[in-house]
Amino acid sequence: MVGVFVGAILALSLSVAFSWGDGVLGGGRVDESPDAKASFHSPAGSCLFWAQADVSDIHLVPCDQPHLYEVTAVVNIADKYPAGVPSPNVDQWRSIAMERCTDPAQKYLGKPLDPYGKFTVSALRPGSQEWQDGDRDMRCVLQWAAPGGALQPVKGKVAGQSEAGVWDPGTCLALAGKTVGNPIECGQPHAYEIVATVDLKKKFTGGYPSQDDQAHWLDTECSNNVQAYAGGVDLGAQKLILTWDTREQESWDAGSTLVNCKVGAKLPDNSGLAPITGSIKQAAQDAPPAGGQPPASSAAPSGGG
Repeated sequence: MVGVFVGAILALSLSVAFSWGDGVLGGGRVDESPDAKASFHSPAGSCLFWAQADVSDIHLVPCDQPHLYEVTAVVNIADKYPAGVPSPNVDQWRSIAMERCTDPAQKYLGKPLDPYGKFTVSALRPGSQEWQDGDRDMRCVLQWAAPGGALQPVKGKVAGQSEAGVWDPGTCLALAGKTVGNPIECGQPHAYEIVATVDLKKKFTGGYPSQDDQAHWLDTECSNNVQAYAGGVDLGAQKLILTWDTREQESWDAGSTLVNCKVGAKLPDNSGLAPITGSIKQAAQDAPPAGGQPPASSAAPSGGG
């Protein structure tokens, strides 16, 4: 998916894919096939998948198969937008989705929605003709969007998964300007390579640990994990840093206790991330470390970026 960001809206008219961010992005006509019509009129609990950028192949799939949307509720907005009222603009749709879909998502999940987590609310809205005909039903959905906006396939119902924004070890995340983008092959320039997933509850079995306490423990835990991931790697010699995620109180309360350990590099002026090419596993094989110096380390911002 190109240009799909947190809060994407997919037109129920089967004509245009919208997103909010820096204006309206993406787009393309979706043929009014039976599969597409069924998808855009699906009930809560349905899962949807498509592979084409124009969403032309959207269809219902069992939720144990890879999918991009999970429908959480059908919400009617006729109370604020009765018959004859013009359709909201893109910014208004964003506000409507956030306002009307967050609580239904939490009821659907049976637990809090981590505001910093992997899953975010989005919506399928009525298209222009449906709107003119009086359709005011909006389908709330959950999605997993990468830092750069690309939707990621999910397997299984969201309710049965951790909401923590973590990636599998071996994943590399692209460099987008000076920050983090979408998953990318590690042979391409990237911002981070994920080296481990760690559960904070391994150490903190009571209440929420402060971020300082998290960082203190993760400094050692991630140092051990990076050596298990790429034994013998000398991060300092390669001007790389070992970093990690920390969790906010709201994430902890939602059950998000998993964090990633990851390797990156800073620009010389510390204004952002520098590009890395190739996996540190290969680097360790090509240039075994000497001297046994511990890797440089630094805590990453909370939120799993």
